[in-house]
Amino acid sequence: MTGQDPIRERPKFPAGYGLPDSTEGLLDWSAVEVRLLAAEHYWLATVRPDGRPHVVPRWGVWLDSRFYYDGAPTTRHARNLSVNPACTLNLEDGKQSVILEGVSEESRADADDLGARLAEAFSKYHKDGYEPTADSWAGEYGGGLRMFTPHVAMAWFNFPTDATRFRFRVEN
Repeated sequence: MTGQDPIRERPKFPAGYGLPDSTEGLLDWSAVEVRLLAAEHYWLATVRPDGRPHVVPRWGVWLDSRFYYDGAPTTRHARNLSVNPACTLNLEDGKQSVILEGVSEESRADADDLGARLAEAFSKYHKDGYEPTADSWAGEYGGGLRMFTPHVAMAWFNFPTDATRFRFRVEN
């Protein structure tokens, strides 16, 4: 994925949902990113190896157009992702919705200043007693750090007038 803004378009919904025919009123990605940055609670949906869904709340941070979160590799969601990295990430608000589809992969933060930047971004959880340091995600196992990269997103803050689909340019 590049640092460019995603492509904006009107999502496809069945007739009767009242979506405008024009692209007037589409959200800007920057308005969605503000919510991703500020959120404290995210929902991650994965698929178990037998095809059943699994949904779990996650703490994490939006940084460099990706979502970083951590957890032991032995958790159900991490085990699911080791088999199938496709997943969705959602914010809690169903009326002002942000829904992202993408992939989650193991990551590490022992290069450049990523660990320090992550530790600073995770400061929003200090009040809850979670205070990772810059080296929390370094080393062989990366402290369970995972990185979610979005491929597609949908968002609306005033449905149906501003319902917007975002398509990201994914690097291969």
